[in-house]
Amino acid sequence: MEFRHLRYFLVLAEELHFGRAAQRLAISQPPLSTNIQQLEASVGAKLFTRNSKAVQLTEAGRALVPQARALLEQAQQAARHARDVADGLAGSLQIGFVGTMLYRGLPGLLKSFQAQHPRLRLTLKELSSSDQLIELAHERLDLGFVHTTRVPPGLSQILVASQPFVACLPSGHALAGQGRVSLLALKGEPMACVSRGVSADYHERIVALCTEAGFTPEIRYELRHWLSVVSLVSQGLGVALVPQALQLSALPGTTFVPLDAATVPYDTYCLWKKARDHPALVAFIEAVQAVETEP
Repeated sequence: MEFRHLRYFLVLAEELHFGRAAQRLAISQPPLSTNIQQLEASVGAKLFTRNSKAVQLTEAGRALVPQARALLEQAQQAARHARDVADGLAGSLQIGFVGTMLYRGLPGLLKSFQAQHPRLRLTLKELSSSDQLIELAHERLDLGFVHTTRVPPGLSQILVASQPFVACLPSGHALAGQGRVSLLALKGEPMACVSRGVSADYHERIVALCTEAGFTPEIRYELRHWLSVVSLVSQGLGVALVPQALQLSALPGTTFVPLDAATVPYDTYCLWKKARDHPALVAFIEAVQAVETEP
């Protein structure tokens, strides 16, 4: 059974006349008769009774009419969906992100993109940078917003944010009222940090910053998320060096103080696997690039 057979069948079922049906289909009567016979052979039942005076649907033919219409409509919908996916108008994207992106423009980007592509389904997953790199490598993510100092080979990149570290202090801390603070002033303070297992690059970066300032940090708390680091500080349990964007978290009990010396910035990249034939991904990357080129 072919879709052509069903289309011919439905036209004949409406016209109940081989000549008029053939005319609507822009074919001659013999091919129409042949296609109906092939359909009847495939179904295993007579669909029409015919004589010199009239063509009538059999009970089997009447039963097939709504099913044939439904099958053709499903085929048309499938074809439309395939075209829309090919054009980047439909489909789905799996997007990973680190928590700090919630304070670096990701919500606005998502709202704007969804307004322009309402039929694209975006699934967002908050994951550590290391987990995202694994998921990207195995193509379980289409794209990720990742903190890293080393972009692995095979991934394309857009630098979406570059920000300094700031000191995150309990509001009642002796240094909280200063305009700037030196790293050395944090010597001996219990410190919270993202764990090495979650982000080895940035765990090592913070240790290196303190070492360069002349002391070994007293890391007492190793956590999975930067927001957890800020939350712990807000409860007076320690201090931290965090990306500047976390000031926007506005957690009560915390004060963010700039450092008195420049540090290597905390970079966030949009990463995706090279050579992906994915029109929806291309559309999303273009949206990211448009945000990055805005004045």
